[in-house]
Amino acid sequence: MSRFPRSVFDQGADPDARFTLANERTFLAWIRTALALLAGGVALELLGLDLEPRLRLVASLVLIVSGGVTPGLAWVNWMRTERALRRGEPLPPSLLGPVLAIAVTVSGALVVLAVLLA
Repeated sequence: MSRFPRSVFDQGADPDARFTLANERTFLAWIRTALALLAGGVALELLGLDLEPRLRLVASLVLIVSGGVTPGLAWVNWMRTERALRRGEPLPPSLLGPVLAIAVTVSGALVVLAVLLA
């Protein structure tokens, strides 16, 4: 039986199911994070808070774009981790942590600046 994606499941041997399931739970947690970022970006703009409008828009766009990019990075991270598990190799570093830390920091700084300039 062929499993998707073949580029992952054709590698090595099946690891302990607990590790594969933990990898899947991590992937799904990143998907929930993406939904929260998208919702936060939309809410920030649609609520029409009394903030400097251009900074509010840019902060919203940073959240929305990072929420749009997160599922793709989560998928790549899932594949890299699953391949490493199947090959018995050390786990690769996460691509998502640094990217989202920067995006949320930038968005937060923009909102603070927008509040101060309102």
